Amino acid sequence: MPMTTQPQLYSLIGTNSQLLLAVSDNADIVYYGNRLPYATHSDLQHMAIGLERPIPFGRLDTDIAVSINPQLGRGNFGASALEGFRDNGSDWAPVFTITAVKQDGNKLIIDCLDQQAQLAWQTQIELDENDVLQLSQTVTNLGSSDYHVIRCANTAPIADNASEILSFYGRWIKEFQQHRSQLSHGGYIQENRRGRTSHEHYPAVIVGEHGFSDDHGQVWGAHLAWSGNHRMRIDVKADGRRVLQAEALYLPGEITLQPQQSLTTPTLYMSYSHHGLNSMSQHFHQHVRTSILKDRLDKPRPIHLNTWEGIYFDHDPAYITAMATEAAAMGVERFIIDDGWFLGRNDDTSSLGDWFIDPKKYPAGLSPIIDHVHQLGMEFGLWFEPEMINKDADLYRQHPEWLLAVDGYDQPTGRHQYVLDLQNPAAFEYLFERLDHFLSQYDIDYIKWDMNREIVQPAHNNRAAGCGQVERYYALVDKLLAKHPKVEIESCAAGGGRIDYEILKRTHRFWCSDNNDPLERQAIQRGMSYFYPPEVMGTHIGSHCSHTTRRTHTMNFRGNTALFGHMGLELDPVKAGEQEKTAFSRYIQLHKKYRHLLHSGDNYRLSFNDSAALQGNMVVSKSQSDALVSINQLAMPTYCLSGRLHIPGLRADQHYTITVVDGPDNLHSMVNRQPPWLTSQQHFSGEWLQTVGLTLPIMDPESSLLLALQIQ
Repeated sequence: MPMTTQPQLYSLIGTNSQLLLAVSDNADIVYYGNRLPYATHSDLQHMAIGLERPIPFGRLDTDIAVSINPQLGRGNFGASALEGFRDNGSDWAPVFTITAVKQDGNKLIIDCLDQQAQLAWQTQIELDENDVLQLSQTVTNLGSSDYHVIRCANTAPIADNASEILSFYGRWIKEFQQHRSQLSHGGYIQENRRGRTSHEHYPAVIVGEHGFSDDHGQVWGAHLAWSGNHRMRIDVKADGRRVLQAEALYLPGEITLQPQQSLTTPTLYMSYSHHGLNSMSQHFHQHVRTSILKDRLDKPRPIHLNTWEGIYFDHDPAYITAMATEAAAMGVERFIIDDGWFLGRNDDTSSLGDWFIDPKKYPAGLSPIIDHVHQLGMEFGLWFEPEMINKDADLYRQHPEWLLAVDGYDQPTGRHQYVLDLQNPAAFEYLFERLDHFLSQYDIDYIKWDMNREIVQPAHNNRAAGCGQVERYYALVDKLLAKHPKVEIESCAAGGGRIDYEILKRTHRFWCSDNNDPLERQAIQRGMSYFYPPEVMGTHIGSHCSHTTRRTHTMNFRGNTALFGHMGLELDPVKAGEQEKTAFSRYIQLHKKYRHLLHSGDNYRLSFNDSAALQGNMVVSKSQSDALVSINQLAMPTYCLSGRLHIPGLRADQHYTITVVDGPDNLHSMVNRQPPWLTSQQHFSGEWLQTVGLTLPIMDPESSLLLALQIQ
């Protein structure tokens, strides 16, 4: 029997999860799952022999680890972490050997070297107290000639029982849709080549054991923090092992490393839970709050009014001033002027790039409106779309060479617009100067930063430059914030086209979707909630008739849908009737009352047997003393009775008072009798509410019930 040399075992420990990494001449994740509280490190090192694999006939004669850096040169026949070559075609199948491992608490740095190929590889991996794993790779060219990188991926082997995938798809006004698929042979791959994070293929995936749900099952969530082209893939090897990879997607010839130059992957964020998706989401939410946002959201999130659906391009300073007055009277805290304020901008066919105040629309400039907004006690925000340009614009007529394009080709437009090459130093500095001008000359608190066009043929000096464009976008935001650290920025890209953790490091809020229809928003916000807490999700109450779907909904359904996020309004408050304004004010006050709870508590998605027709949202305070529950009837119920509501996250040994905060007007008139617990304040133990539950009421489609719970 051949002798084996047992690898060194390294352990990273979170609050509830643990990762074991076996290191010999390469590094292999041999366990990523529930924390092992009773095993000492010496126990783990000894017991790791139980994970050594047999070597079957008909294959290579040695065991091949999947490793966090799979390599064809080592006999790994899956997708290698690094693919590249030198000008003469050599060094295309490197074999790295670990040269050093440094552990600092729950962070590991692993250095590798291929002396022959003259390439260095470094892995950084960290598991934080919120049970969020962060993984990134850096490759360095140590040779004397250029090295062309085709792909460079983060790799994370996952458990063999991961047999089901929850992925996300979508489009404009229908983002964050969910799709389930089985994982047994072959694999799954998702690619985005649209130049931004994209509506279609959000860079995240969740894998788990068969039948995982919000409240049960082992799950592994993965998100790539990158705002450009990307690839997510999961492969099932012929021996049954599962491998997840996530990477920025490079265009042909895009990445060339000169001697001593390095390339670092975007960070892959992962979290494991053995209690289903809600627990996984709470890990991600807490990481976002404590490690990404930090103190940038240290004040209550101001309730917005955005002018877009109210006036579109029809800007009249006197009318906008009246809108601000009415907005403040309803309780709005931040007033934003959207598209249409700058030079020559009367529709979406012209003027992008001409970032100067239109003197015909604003003969006195913006100062009178800004001063009025501030006198009303509101913050002021302004819309920009800095990366874009129309050909019918003075800027293009002066600098056609600033276009992000390949010479000799005529690109298709998107919303009549093109993209500026941010890698052109002059174009970059022009945009910075224009943004800096407005933030320096005017008391602007907030920027709605939009990006309405997908990117076709991104080229700088005719060479592919998709990644370079994204990196210069980051640099532009970074430079602006360095000079104006107090300004807040919303990431908007025709709605939800640029939503990821990397841009969240620089911004304060996402516009989830251009669709304010609450029925569509229920699905959009639910899909987004797997990785993002409510305080970064822009959720607006739109007008009675949706501007995107033309459907009409009650204020009850619109208001409660917008409540579970960063709330705002998207309408013209001058034209709204008194009854409607009173209703808007009521939901604004409700949001203010529960805002701290919504933006700091633990969030749960509630599921029911009739999941296509009924779903719920819930947030419970960290102290478990109070909670807010929203029950949303989306469609006609399948059965005449809706079953029971089970409320998780409460203290089993305490009793809670339940109060009906809001419900549809016909809640009690549409049936002979609703459940008696709805008619007056009732008290139930946390144990009862979680385990036994409450009988659900009967509700009409597209209506909502809001409940508040508080310890007696």
